[in-house]
Amino acid sequence: MSAKLSHDARVVGDLAAIVPSATVADIDRLRNLLADRADQEGLLDVAYRTVDSPFGALLVAATDAGVVRVAFEREGHDAVLASLATAVSPRILRSGRRTDDVARELEDYFAGRRRAFEVAVDLRLARGFRRQVLSHLRDIAYGSTESYAAVAAAAGNPKAVRAAGSACSHNPVPVVVPCHRVVRSDGTLGQYGGGAEMKAALLAMESRAVDTLTAI
Repeated sequence: MSAKLSHDARVVGDLAAIVPSATVADIDRLRNLLADRADQEGLLDVAYRTVDSPFGALLVAATDAGVVRVAFEREGHDAVLASLATAVSPRILRSGRRTDDVARELEDYFAGRRRAFEVAVDLRLARGFRRQVLSHLRDIAYGSTESYAAVAAAAGNPKAVRAAGSACSHNPVPVVVPCHRVVRSDGTLGQYGGGAEMKAALLAMESRAVDTLTAI
């Protein structure tokens, strides 16, 4: 983060101590003004916010190319932000800019109102075969599953089943890029960054929604 941007961010962070009467809304307005100013001056590379979900708060981060990271609480949001500062850019601010759309789509998804994410995704954190796997995952339909073997084949290397599994387990944009829809060939769930219970719950939620629509 530039010295100027870092100084401005500290001013916002210290506002509550400086002005005891400052409300949450006051601080949010200042954060947004800082983000707007940073963006206008080309100083904002990564915007982030948290989104409530049935499985705890999700950290979402976006660049000007799209959503670059969705992180579960169990990953440690501070650790994820530190990793983004190293891998993408240290010029990171909490802001609705670039994150409002993905936040809205996630809220709609968990409420059962959305089946496909339309936001742009920035896959710069994945390379080579992993990126090919993640690009394919968005083609797996809501309420459907594919095996790791099928995903490996679709990504161009049928023998790379373990590598496909690794790509899914290291998916930087879970839920939006639906790695939870990939299961083992025997039908068992396999690993998931949000935990096996969350993976099962997401698949069950989607299955119920599809069954309900079919029954209508």
